[in-house]
Formats: sequence, structure tokens, C-alpha cells
Amino acid sequence: MRYSYEFKLKCIEMYKLGAYPETPEGVDTRSFHKYICTWVRMADANGSEVLKPSAHQKNWTADERFKLVSKVIAGDSISSVAISAGIYEGQLSAWVRKYQQFGYNGLKARTLKPPKEPIMKKDKIPAPHELSESEYEELIRLRAEVEYYKTENAVIKKRIALRREKEEARLKARKRKLSKNSENKDTD
Repeated sequence: MRYSYEFKLKCIEMYKLGAYPETPEGVDTRSFHKYICTWVRMADANGSEVLKPSAHQKNWTADERFKLVSKVIAGDSISSVAISAGIYEGQLSAWVRKYQQFGYNGLKARTLKPPKEPIMKKDKIPAPHELSESEYEELIRLRAEVEYYKTENAVIKKRIALRREKEEARLKARKRKLSKNSENKDTD
């Protein structure tokens, strides 16, 4: 569930006064309280601007993401690094997973290019708002993985084709050599 900037500020204010606001309907009270504690820590560390919706937040470069990921790999906790950077733990852990799976290239921002060939019909692809955040992240990760395997497959096919060409050239040269040798024997 997404919360507005004003709602987050109100929750922080109530928390600092020693009370929690009413838990929204359909949300677990315990996890809602955990969100509020995270918001408080993020606002204290980076100012309340960090709580604005993602449309207003900065785009992270691969180098900036790598610096945060390297802190986690070096032994700092994901929560402490995320709060000091002003991002959520889930986002940072996704970057760590991408780094572990794809290396530095996994941290580069992906621009969605239109596919060369239609993979699925347009009406079968769910809109981002119809998926939960984790499902949407998984979808993006799987699409990147498919693209990686397609590229890897193309490289393997290219290597096979080059090997065939070399083998055909070698056989052709051997055949010429044998035919020259047989002509030399016939003339002798």
C-alpha cells in the first residue's frame, strides 16, 4: 500500500508524541508500526523530503548503487545502509541481489526498449498497478534474465557457426592438398 507524504508526516508527528495513528484497513498493525519506525529513522537521518513519493526522488546511478551494495557486502546491515541513504530496505536488497546475480551490469538502470518480436499479446501483460510490488520486481528481474539468456544464446550460436566455418575451411584445404598430392603421383 502506498502512503501519501502528508500521511507519513502525520504518522511521524504522532509517533514522536508517543502514539500511533489508526492502522489503515487491510494492513497488519505490526507491519504498519514497523513502517512508521522506518519513516522516523529515515526522516531523522535525511530530512522529511526523503519520504516523498518516488516520482520526486532522485535516480540512482550504477556507481551510487554500487557504493551502497559494497557497504552491505562489506558487512554493514541492509537496514542501516538503506536508512542512511534514504531508501527502503527492499530496494537496497533488490540491488544486492541484482549485483550478486549479474555483477555491476545488474546495477545499471534499464531502459525498456520495445521488443523486436512480440513475446506475448499486449492484453495478457498485466499493468504495473495490477501487480504487487514484489511481483512487479520479479517480472522485471525475469525479463532481464530472459534478455541475458537470449544474448548468451546468440553468442553461443555465433561461436558454433564460427567453429563450423573453420572446420569446413580446414576440410576444404585438406581436400585440396590430397587432390594435389594425387595429381603429383599421377604425373610421376
